[in-house]
Amino acid sequence: MELNRRQFIGVASGAAALLPVERQPTEGDQDDPLGVRRDFPAARDGLYLNSAYIAPVPTAVADAGRLFAERKASKPIPLDEMLSKTDEVRMQFARLVGAGPDEIGFLYSTSEGENIVTSALDLKSGDNVVVDELHYNTSFVLYRHLEATRGIALRIVKHRDGRVATEDFSRAVDDRTRIVSVAWVSHQNGFRHDMRPLADLAHAHGAIFYADAVQALGMFPADVRAAGLDCMTSGTYKWLLGGFGVAPFFVRRELLERIRVDRLGALHVEKELGDHRYEIYRTARKFEYATLPFAEIYQLGAALAYLERVGLDRIERHTVALARELREGLTGLGFRSFTPADNRSSIVSVHLERNAARAREILDSNGVQVSFREKGTLVRVSPALFNTRDEIRRFLDLAKRFA
Repeated sequence: MELNRRQFIGVASGAAALLPVERQPTEGDQDDPLGVRRDFPAARDGLYLNSAYIAPVPTAVADAGRLFAERKASKPIPLDEMLSKTDEVRMQFARLVGAGPDEIGFLYSTSEGENIVTSALDLKSGDNVVVDELHYNTSFVLYRHLEATRGIALRIVKHRDGRVATEDFSRAVDDRTRIVSVAWVSHQNGFRHDMRPLADLAHAHGAIFYADAVQALGMFPADVRAAGLDCMTSGTYKWLLGGFGVAPFFVRRELLERIRVDRLGALHVEKELGDHRYEIYRTARKFEYATLPFAEIYQLGAALAYLERVGLDRIERHTVALARELREGLTGLGFRSFTPADNRSSIVSVHLERNAARAREILDSNGVQVSFREKGTLVRVSPALFNTRDEIRRFLDLAKRFA
């Protein structure tokens, strides 16, 4: 099948008008209140409660990837067309997080963003960086390396019963703190930080406030201005319902000159000056120094359009309610929760202090996908927009057998 340019762009964008009417997300019954299950083939095969690991994509996103490949096979897409699409997706993502498109660049992974920020700050002996125990492993690897090579101090704030409050951070932050870095939502237990007080604390001491948002964006409405963020990165293969290899990077406009590029290439050149001299973009597009994974960019465009149609506020209400019902049910069975009771994310982790091997056996044999962590002693369950209350009850029925 050969697609012309107009057909391809239309379908790959995930525009609501081009999807069959019956697949439009609408209010459904109690088993599918967001009206999305028909769009997720994974919902029809076993019990998928592992979107904090890798989220299944809706068919609109799969279609965008397939159509990109078909177009490349039949009539490869010109670079200027792919760059134009990238700018369109940049605007979509900026709208999602309350940023300007000039503040959004595309990287290849979540980890890359924090590396760029630390490189730009020229950290040195006597400086310190403050993170908490619930952060992702990349931050510990990065800052331990900088301790060894630059002489900085890494200050790790302990959690208390699965949460970390601003006052816990305040005892670690001082005027030599250069970065306060958090996972907006922790991959370990789903703890969702109260961002603005942390931003105010960091800024009061002249520090950069950075967030790893891979477990946050797509789960609930997010606003980088309200959160007080300076920089943020997020992969797209979890709650954003996209693919691998593309990670939107937010840099607050006022910091774009300070957060400099750490590598150079042909594709972030804005203007050729003659005599092999060049002017690089001054917006966040300056971080896009080389060929992007354009198939994933097109898929991300379809995913962002899908999320916008469903509504992040509706997704949050539905999935957080599922997570709370799940946590309440598991604690009622005697499991010790690592996730705070009043948490506002759709991730729940509980300790398996006994029967860990039996838990894995029972869930695997019943086609249930969750994450086992801490050498199998912690189970993380993460319902998404396509999951239902009935599925939570089915999981709890199985949990009774290894409680």
